Amino acid sequence: MDFGINGKTALVLGGAGGLGSAIAQSLGREGCNVAIADINATELDAVAKRLSEFGHGVFSHVWDITDLRAIDANLAVITKHVGPIDILVNNTGGPSPSPISGIDQDVWAFNFGKMVQPVIAITDKVLAGMRSKQWGRVITSASSGVIAPIPNLGLSNSLRSALVGWSKTLAREVASHGITVNMIVPGRIATGRIQFLDAEKARREGRSVEEVAAESVASIPTGRYGTPEEYANVASFLASSQASYVTGSIVRVDGGLIPSI
Repeated sequence: MDFGINGKTALVLGGAGGLGSAIAQSLGREGCNVAIADINATELDAVAKRLSEFGHGVFSHVWDITDLRAIDANLAVITKHVGPIDILVNNTGGPSPSPISGIDQDVWAFNFGKMVQPVIAITDKVLAGMRSKQWGRVITSASSGVIAPIPNLGLSNSLRSALVGWSKTLAREVASHGITVNMIVPGRIATGRIQFLDAEKARREGRSVEEVAAESVASIPTGRYGTPEEYANVASFLASSQASYVTGSIVRVDGGLIPSI
């Protein structure tokens, strides 16, 4: 299927990570010019090399998105190389596992400044160009914890849930400009983050990583972890012309894991 986004320009935040790099590559396969931004310069270079194989515009940019004062300057560099942003993929790393009670207020503030504020601020800057073209896609990658809170991921459950209210509200505000705003949430996708969480759970409970992973897989109706490519392909669909009537939604990519309706 032709998604109708050949020649569009996409910016993927967190583009060096497992999910971010997969989304960037999926959009590249669809013919998008892709800019990837991340704080990890080494991994960015590796992803950029893979993207270059698709024969479209590619630009990698080292960017600490927690520095809100530098947003204008960073976006100016990116748009100079790949043009105005048509598709924005908001993707940030998650916090360390923890219970919800007893978290120091400085930790709350730090993670809010890492996971929530940059997403809102960067999107606000990009929206002006989307409005002028009367076309745009804002896709925010979150966590299944915004639907069914995940034990011992208190910070993630809470802070990512703030983005749910923001995304839904924004979708209504910009719909008349041809801009869709959606969220995509992973279940257990085989990335370094999931390996880390499995290892942390194994350490806390005095079990082997293999035992923890097997237990996790047994809870998934499809009987396996998802691949980053499967997750990324759903993100590309939300960016597509075919998804022009999908907005204000949360799309689960979880193999049936999330128990709620």
